[in-house]
Amino acid sequence: MTDEFVLQIETIREQARKHIDQGPITSDYGADRERVIKVFNEVLATEIVCVLRYMRHYYMADGIDGESVKAEFLEHANDERDHADRAAKRIVQLGGEPDLNPAVLAKRSHTEYTEGQTLAQMIEEDLVAERIAVASYQEIIRWLGDGDPTSRRVMEGLLADEEEHADDLRSLLARVSGK
Repeated sequence: MTDEFVLQIETIREQARKHIDQGPITSDYGADRERVIKVFNEVLATEIVCVLRYMRHYYMADGIDGESVKAEFLEHANDERDHADRAAKRIVQLGGEPDLNPAVLAKRSHTEYTEGQTLAQMIEEDLVAERIAVASYQEIIRWLGDGDPTSRRVMEGLLADEEEHADDLRSLLARVSGK
């Protein structure tokens, strides 16, 4: 960096007062806000579907490994609920509305609600869902780039958790299936 840093504070102050109704969105916001809200509503739907699938698996888990796996399912469900909360909060910060309409959640979700019958199948379905979330969240992060660093950081936090979930589930699947 060879250029001198010059802050146009009077202009910034003027713009802050002039556009007070826009909350955190300034003239330097570099993304398509409406599209970011739409994508975050897809993330919200994905997280809600994951909560529901994990909760079903929590209630249905049984067998010799059932109790330990059940605890993991509940922990992941709670993490996914927190992810949904973070996505919804970001939508509101951007001036949008979180879409929690049950009639369309599954359609907007990146993951599917697949139940699985055995403990191993449940873990496998959750692992597949986590891998889908990892891949789609990586793509969202690339798409956001520097246009919306706050949304990108939200997504990076979700991605880190989803990668941890996938790793946990891979280990659980190996233990339960004996592989």
